[in-house]
Amino acid sequence: MTIAEVSKKYDISIDTLRYYERIGLLPPVTRDKSGFRDFCETDCNWVEFIKCMRSASVSIEALTEYVSLFQEGESTHAARKVLLEEQLLELDKHIAEMQAGREKLAWKVAHYEDKMKETEKKLL
Repeated sequence: MTIAEVSKKYDISIDTLRYYERIGLLPPVTRDKSGFRDFCETDCNWVEFIKCMRSASVSIEALTEYVSLFQEGESTHAARKVLLEEQLLELDKHIAEMQAGREKLAWKVAHYEDKMKETEKKLL
């Protein structure tokens, strides 16, 4: 697949795909005889994995470390698991913070009319 096709399929900009490859987040993509990127199924699997992890708020730094460890081989299995567990804890913390914010916002929305009526009565 061309980079344009991958960009469209995964809804990621071409510049982002190039950036991911440049920083080592996406392992080097094979190139055709003209030097253009030729994404194979494995490359696409990495793109899908990266997109999934980014949507879970996993940092670029953590993903880069994960890819680096992955490329070192099976001996890094435990380290990769620890890294993912740490990222899961961070995500759980973020979700809890967002849930607390959502609850406050929902309360304000639910009580908005009553509070506005009280405030407007003072203006009469």
